[in-house]
Amino acid sequence: MTPARTVAGGNGRAATLSDVAREAGVSLATASRAINGSTNRSVRADLRDRVLDAAARLHYSPNANAQAMARGKTATLGLIVHDISDPFFSTIAAGVTEAADAAGLAVTLANTHHDADRELGFIQTLQNLRARSIIVVGGRQDDAIANERLREALAGYRERGGTAAMVGQPILGVNAVHVDNRGAAADLARALHGLGYRRFAVLGGPAQHLTAAERREGFLDALAELGSPVPDEAVVPSEFVRDGGHAGMKELLRRDVEVEAVFAVNDVMALGAMTAAREAGIDLPTELAFAGFDDIAALRDVTPTLTTVRIDMVDIGRRVTTLALAESEGPELVTVSGEVVLRESTPGRR
Repeated sequence: MTPARTVAGGNGRAATLSDVAREAGVSLATASRAINGSTNRSVRADLRDRVLDAAARLHYSPNANAQAMARGKTATLGLIVHDISDPFFSTIAAGVTEAADAAGLAVTLANTHHDADRELGFIQTLQNLRARSIIVVGGRQDDAIANERLREALAGYRERGGTAAMVGQPILGVNAVHVDNRGAAADLARALHGLGYRRFAVLGGPAQHLTAAERREGFLDALAELGSPVPDEAVVPSEFVRDGGHAGMKELLRRDVEVEAVFAVNDVMALGAMTAAREAGIDLPTELAFAGFDDIAALRDVTPTLTTVRIDMVDIGRRVTTLALAESEGPELVTVSGEVVLRESTPGRR
């Protein structure tokens, strides 16, 4: 049974800050500073003790919004992602929430669905909610106007006392965690070439998506250096999602290009592509090899197991949270390397 709550005035209402001030014999402003922990003006220790004792006697519960107004920010961290249903984003979110919990912060999640206007709107909303910090996760588009608008929005938020960080290309003027997509994709190309593959195709993602471009170009450049350039007709643009990989694979088959191995610039695209290949009656991996990028958890249930580039996305979530909460004078960059993981989907051809 819940114990009865002590109330002020005996009329059944909850105690207010005014009641606490009256009980402690101090001004409302002093009571507010004592309870909300204002750093603008200090409260004498004896007065603070009187206020806290009065609050305890009255079972006063401070209003979270009032505390935010007094402190200028809440114990909230805003996390903005492109698509939380994508394992890449949800796994990073797991790392963010783990680090936020350790810092005593609650996470407010916003899902943009790859809409730049929604992204801007969420920054304004989080600013209005007095979030302590904002994390933006996701590769940027090759859109100077949209990127500059986002940079300005984050700058305005920081001028008002917030901190921010991002996962992706470090172009927004805030601390960032950036994956070495180009270098890791090149490593993958060299590993597959070492297994004996010479004829490749690439499901390259959207043309304007900077993360997709880094992975696509890193892979293609490495193969060109190895003497196995990929023809233009074997590079298929596609959406950066599972269905994009499925559609891209169908287009590749329609083009009837001679291919031994297909690289999709993320794992979910690779999974969609493998399904399309099976639907076309292709035996995997005997007739066609596949590779992806990210090493999402869902790969544990895929047959054949998928060759990919492993990125520790939980650790990325932890790292970007640390950067987001840091009070740094200039943007700090953390670069994360990938690790090539060879699996059953790319058997050696020697």
